[in-house]
Amino acid sequence: MFKLIDSHLHFFDFENGDYHWLKPDNPPFWEDKSRIARSFVQGDLQLSPPLELSGYVHIEAGYDNDDFWREIEWLEKNNTLPFRAVASADLTRSPNEFAKDIIKLKQYHSVTGIRHIFDEQTLNLLNNSYVCKNLEQLAKNNLSFDLQMPFNDSKAIDCLLTHMDSLSQLKIIINHAGFPPLTNDPTWETWLSSINSVAKYPNVAIKCSGWEMKCRDYSLSWVNEIMTECIKAFGNDRVMLASNFPLCLFSESYQSFWEQLLPMSADNMQALLYNNACNWYKF
Repeated sequence: MFKLIDSHLHFFDFENGDYHWLKPDNPPFWEDKSRIARSFVQGDLQLSPPLELSGYVHIEAGYDNDDFWREIEWLEKNNTLPFRAVASADLTRSPNEFAKDIIKLKQYHSVTGIRHIFDEQTLNLLNNSYVCKNLEQLAKNNLSFDLQMPFNDSKAIDCLLTHMDSLSQLKIIINHAGFPPLTNDPTWETWLSSINSVAKYPNVAIKCSGWEMKCRDYSLSWVNEIMTECIKAFGNDRVMLASNFPLCLFSESYQSFWEQLLPMSADNMQALLYNNACNWYKF
């Protein structure tokens, strides 16, 4: 049996949460978005041998981005497996207001970090003095930051690198492998150079997931290439595998998602599936 901690997944309480991004009139405008526009809970995570789900990391999913703690309360009331939560938070708030948000979040035992999605706003956000001060506040409070940005955006990466020394005490965990392009894309080399530049900082880890967001019928050879490059750059102790459930269901079942990765991670299976998530998310 292989023990597994899924280091990046989402549950939806569709009846009570907001989930603005899942509504049909709002972006992203995926033709198949309706397939995941419903509630998903822990009971939907069905795995059979040789896999055993030992825990997971829940990443904020837009339950309520104003009263962000409501999502954490819902999770802590309704889940039984060991889990950690990465909460929603607004890094553009004044440092005084953000300090109050941190105090609120630290009341919940499952919270180990926050995510503010950067995506196409990365450059503007990294040039915002409040954002940088609030990231430093996270480090002082022993909370990590899930970084979601495109690593084939060279200007954004250059800006990130200028801040890395001042953020040396902050655990930064890259989401979705930095959105790698296809290997024949002209920006592949930019992505590759970027992950190698950021990997030089020992306080940064990377999660390999979200393949379906690039291509619903992605190839396993592409996934293998990305995993190989991430391990080469970050080493065996700073790479995690994750499903991005329920978005992985756009491409295959939860079971088959994990089964297809097992042969690729055979040499360092325990680290990629379990140990690194235990360490970086403080299980």
